[in-house]
Order: sequence, then structure tokens, then C-alpha cells
Amino acid sequence: MQIDTVELTSCAVRTSQYPEEGKPEFLLVGRSNVGKSSFINTLINRKNFAHTSSKPGKTQTLNFYLVNKKFYFVDVPGYGYAAVSHERQKKFGVMIEEYLKSRESLKCVFLLIDYRHKPTEDDILMYDFLKYYNLKIKVIATKYDKVGKNSRDKQNKIIRDTLKLSEGEDFIPFSTVSKRGRDEVYSVIERFL
Repeated sequence: MQIDTVELTSCAVRTSQYPEEGKPEFLLVGRSNVGKSSFINTLINRKNFAHTSSKPGKTQTLNFYLVNKKFYFVDVPGYGYAAVSHERQKKFGVMIEEYLKSRESLKCVFLLIDYRHKPTEDDILMYDFLKYYNLKIKVIATKYDKVGKNSRDKQNKIIRDTLKLSEGEDFIPFSTVSKRGRDEVYSVIERFL
């Protein structure tokens, strides 16, 4: 997949601010600091287009990135960051749920988890929540390059078992360093376009 153009067209907090032209959308969810911005930057071949931050909890709106004037990446606030007030986390939850319930142009959700660790309670909750809404989900395991070759089989099993991935359902190991997994993500996107 060749990425020619990318623009941040909308930062929304309510449905009336969503783009209206009905182009396919791919939602990115994951806990704070899992690497959503780096994931976006790797996919679109730009260094700092989506702002990465050493301070988790930076994204506070639904950010719509129009790619190749054909489809959107929709980046939402990360979950599970303690320094974000309970009140604000609740607002994020309502904002995301509103999007999930109302969005016919949503084609697939990329659930980003950290490959180095067992999926958290929040990851499991999010996965089950997406399943409940019967959405197409692709789990992306970020920071793959940070786990040694000898530990990967064990890590793969932990992720599959913890999320209870069913037969034929798998995750994509992803690295922003080696670009591993990028082509698989492109393939997922192309299937829906």
C-alpha cells in the first residue's frame, strides 16, 4: 500500500463533529502508552505526524486522519492511565461507546496491546466489549522487537490464552523499528476498501 496523503481532518468529542462522507474507518484503541501514535506514524510513513508523547493520556479527542483521501484512521484516547481523573475516563468511555454504536462506516478495530506484557484487565475488557458489539477486531501486539527470540513462543501463548483468541483468530506482532507487521495491517485495510 502506497501512502500519498494524510491529513488530520477532525478532532471530535461528539457525533456532530464526525466526518460525514461515509468513507471507511479503522478505529485504533489501546491503553495509554501502548504506542498508538507510533503505530499510525509507521503505517503512514511519517515521523511525527501523530504526536507521540512520553506523557501518557495526551489524546483527549477522537482524531480522524484521512489517508489517501480514501479512508480514515480514528485514534481515540488511551485507557487505563491512572493520572487521568476517573471523571475524564468516564467521559472518554461514553465518547468511544457513542462512536462504536453510531458508526456504520467503521470497518475494523485495531486493538493495540503491548507485546512485552500479559494483556491487562483493561485490554481484556476492551476486547470483550468490542466482541459484544460484534465488531471486526484485529489485535496488534506493539513493541515486538523488545522481546527476545527465545521468549516469543511463550509470549504468543500468553496473549492468545489471556484474550481467549478463538481458532483462526490471531494477532499481528508489530514493530515500529523493523516495520514488522506493517504489510499485514495494510492487507487487513485493503480487504475492507
